[in-house]
Amino acid sequence: MKLVDALLLSLSLALMIVGIHQTITQGVGASYAIFMFAVALLFWFQYRKMKKPEEPPTPTRKTKPRKKRN
Repeated sequence: MKLVDALLLSLSLALMIVGIHQTITQGVGASYAIFMFAVALLFWFQYRKMKKPEEPPTPTRKTKPRKKRN
């Protein structure tokens, strides 16, 4: 996960927490914009995640066959 992806996910989670707090204290109408911004960040995170090309598997180190000792 890149730094931008981690920041998007963390910021959206923080906004969800702030939105829940605003809902408890002031009601849904006051926190609606915060929730929509958090959802937009989650969509952006998902878009960036789906846009990434699939990474080829990392090559594994192949060992040479061992010689049998007589």
